[in-house]
Amino acid sequence: MSLILSEKKNGILTITINRPEKKNALTREMYQAMADALFSIENDDSIKTVLFRGEGDCFTSGNDISDFAGRKEGDDVNESAAFMRGLINCKVPVVAQVHGMAVGIGTTMLLHCDFIYAETNTRFVLPFINLGLVPEFASSYLLPKLAGHVKASEWLMLGEPFGTEDACQFGLITGSYSAEVLTEKVASVCKKLVAKPSFALMQTKSLLKNDVESTHHYMDIEFDVFGQAMDSEAAREAFDAFLSKRPINPEKFK
Repeated sequence: MSLILSEKKNGILTITINRPEKKNALTREMYQAMADALFSIENDDSIKTVLFRGEGDCFTSGNDISDFAGRKEGDDVNESAAFMRGLINCKVPVVAQVHGMAVGIGTTMLLHCDFIYAETNTRFVLPFINLGLVPEFASSYLLPKLAGHVKASEWLMLGEPFGTEDACQFGLITGSYSAEVLTEKVASVCKKLVAKPSFALMQTKSLLKNDVESTHHYMDIEFDVFGQAMDSEAAREAFDAFLSKRPINPEKFK
């Protein structure tokens, strides 16, 4: 069974993260599959909206640590970069339906979506600092603009979970809904978007996303620092502790 499901129907490209037994943890191959799905609509005028959703009880638990821990020192992360660039450059509105946990890129990718609807009990977390890593997906640039420096610092430097109340107050999500209402709400929004005139819809998104060059620039800076962090003793210790299910050794996590 495919770990990323991609369906084009009624003007909507639905991308479903389909690895519920692993809390929808993302491997490099899954990033590439999502990138390919996004690239497939670049010249497809029939698609007017993209919807991201997660199967099971979680949107995504972020990167599959075992997959990324297998990366050799100095290796690039081309698959995740392809997905990030594909999402940033997506010409049509992107809707995210979020529930359960949105960990790491499960939260930072929302900065590049246009409509984000979350189940009321959803928890968001940016745990990079707790893995010896740094922010990605231009989150160090976009979060302070969205939520202010002090709230971005709290989210990125402490790496603690937060709920939909904070996410809504500081502009990370559009709104939160009960599980019974969420799917219906998202379907309604997607249907409304598809009914809008294509040129006006895409140009409105383009005008709103007027800092794409800066976003790419900061994302590239983060990639460079992220690569250095991945090769650090602190990150290696955090990954090994996670995979071994043991506490982090503070002497190696400095």
